[in-house]
Amino acid sequence: MGRNVSVDAGRVRYLQNISVGPHRIRADEPSEWGGNDAGPNPYELLLSALGACTSMTVQMYAARKQWPLQGVHVDLSYAKVHAEDCVKCDTDTRMMDRIEMQITLSGDLSEDQRQRLMEIASHCPVHRTLTSEILIHMREALGNPSLA
Repeated sequence: MGRNVSVDAGRVRYLQNISVGPHRIRADEPSEWGGNDAGPNPYELLLSALGACTSMTVQMYAARKQWPLQGVHVDLSYAKVHAEDCVKCDTDTRMMDRIEMQITLSGDLSEDQRQRLMEIASHCPVHRTLTSEILIHMREALGNPSLA
């Protein structure tokens, strides 16, 4: 499905060096959490993935339909909220994760086209992954990865 992602701890506290094929990204914690703010924190990277996938999915759908979409802008934020703040949520937990996403569609689109694009936005692959049950299989690698 894509290239593997590698993450190596930097020599500076919390700094992470991320490699995806030829691309290099840094992640860090903000200074108030003991980092140096040398890159987005892990939740900001997660929001970036969701926002990018949402925008791409909307663009692909509009292009396939030949709709006059000129641009997509996605603003996202993340917070922990009290479960009772989520009226439609079926959960026994006290705190839950909440992502706010606001999408701005540019172009001479009809109201029906705008509504359909907003529906399509919630079906992007990353959105579906985040709202599904996720199995993460973790194991310790044997040997030193820098020597491999």
